[in-house]
Amino acid sequence: MEQKAFKRPFVHLFYIFFLSHLVFCQLDYRFYDSTCPSLTGIVRYGVWSAIANDTRMAASLVRLHFHDCFVNGCDASILLDDIDSTFVGEKTARANQNSVRGYEVIDKIKANVEKACPSTVSCTDILTLAAREAANIAGASYWMVPLGRRDGRTANKTAANELPSPFESLDNIIAKFNAKGLDTKDVVVLSGMLSFNAIIINLLIILCFKNKTTTCAHTIGFAQCFTFKQRLFNFGGSRKPDPDLEASLLKGLQTVCPDQVDSDTTLVPLDSVTTNRFDNSYYRNLVNSSGLLQSDHVLSTDNRTASMVLSYSRYPYMFLKDFGASMVKMANIGVLTGQDGEIRKNCKVVN
Repeated sequence: MEQKAFKRPFVHLFYIFFLSHLVFCQLDYRFYDSTCPSLTGIVRYGVWSAIANDTRMAASLVRLHFHDCFVNGCDASILLDDIDSTFVGEKTARANQNSVRGYEVIDKIKANVEKACPSTVSCTDILTLAAREAANIAGASYWMVPLGRRDGRTANKTAANELPSPFESLDNIIAKFNAKGLDTKDVVVLSGMLSFNAIIINLLIILCFKNKTTTCAHTIGFAQCFTFKQRLFNFGGSRKPDPDLEASLLKGLQTVCPDQVDSDTTLVPLDSVTTNRFDNSYYRNLVNSSGLLQSDHVLSTDNRTASMVLSYSRYPYMFLKDFGASMVKMANIGVLTGQDGEIRKNCKVVN
């Protein structure tokens, strides 16, 4: 009896501390309302200016957010620079180097936020808001973003090298999503934006070749030829093209991406008749066998994902709604709140 009497108050104190810690650390939609009321406007203008100068930046900012959250959680570690031999960041990881873009956009927005609200807003929250604004400007539905994330003090290049890849099986990709608290539905929803490590996010996926042109004045995503060339010439070691690839698409791609090494880094534009718009074209293309990457194509043939691809191809509003929900889930992976982490003054370095 004495043992039980001793345990009860300890257990009660533990639960009180634990629950109060959770409440204190919760993200809040109005987190900066009093401390930085101009935050959303500053971020929106910064993103709009960047996209006006470079249409591809809409896709790049969302991809930057994805690559941050999938490595040790959403903590802006991807923004940290290497510092000689004393600090190794994630920018030079295989999945990021010469691929991920938009660092300078976040740095510029952060500088403007610091002028308005010094030492108040984390780089992580700025990146999260920037991804939302970028997608919204491109045509995605607007979703609410709870705020209050803090910045990490470390980076993990090893984990960044293990980001989901377009060369992996769907099983591996799903497993990596599951490890982050995301499910198969999130894989399908976010694949429309995140063609993993392919130098691209597919906001839209009807190629310019489908419109009988090899150039596009306005594009919102690009892929390097090496990420899909095996489908054009040697699918599965057969020395033949992927039979599932739509004929006119195949012909156009083989012209721009000939079977030679010097074409590996050639950028192939992804575009649509709804130029510069975020919609369900990605899924309509998958249904029509016009998905560019093999990791995308399999979504329309695998029993776990095919029905979702078909639904999104038919019902664009369903996709837009689910996309916002999946982005919110992703933005909550491993966040630091309360007294954890820090509020960086410069996104490139820890304080």
